[in-house]
Amino acid sequence: MFKKLCKKSGGRKRRLFIVVKDNNERLKEDIELYIKNENLHFHTKAELNGGRIEKRTAYTATEIDWLYNKEKWENLKTIGAIHTEFTKDKKKSSEWHYYISSRELTPEELLKHARQEWAVESMHWLLDVHFSEDKTKVWDMNIQKTLNIMRKIALNLAREYKNRFEPKKAISGILKRNLFDLNNLAKFIRCFIELIDVSALLQN
Repeated sequence: MFKKLCKKSGGRKRRLFIVVKDNNERLKEDIELYIKNENLHFHTKAELNGGRIEKRTAYTATEIDWLYNKEKWENLKTIGAIHTEFTKDKKKSSEWHYYISSRELTPEELLKHARQEWAVESMHWLLDVHFSEDKTKVWDMNIQKTLNIMRKIALNLAREYKNRFEPKKAISGILKRNLFDLNNLAKFIRCFIELIDVSALLQN
């Protein structure tokens, strides 16, 4: 049985990018051994996030005919891994994630696609945590889409407010404060209005 790494979307084939998890134990082990024992090209990026340093190193390989049961993964072109190292208060930890793709990826491209995937997963998690979106009982699809857009706007505004004005405040605290106190909500909205370049809007 073939496991497809490519599917049609809007009449065109869309390449897939998949995280290899423990339910594909043999595939994960093969990729892990190869990545850690071969001298592969890699790309490293470090950034400060939430008070800790995160260093990510991506590895990819496209010459993978040796891979066990490769033929079962239709269109498989690349295997890869990302090693993330965390440093905070002189304490270090790390984790590995493994990937397969139907596209030939460089290490830089793997890191880019992975970050996009994390952003989507993070948004889904936030929507469920703060708005219980997975438990919604609204059946009308148009209303669901409208509510989803409004929730995303609220989350992004709360996250931007936190980053700019109250970095130590939890997003949930900012949302609840605005929900129960109209004065706080007015102050919250005013902060963003003041950031708008009115002269630029008038020119357009």
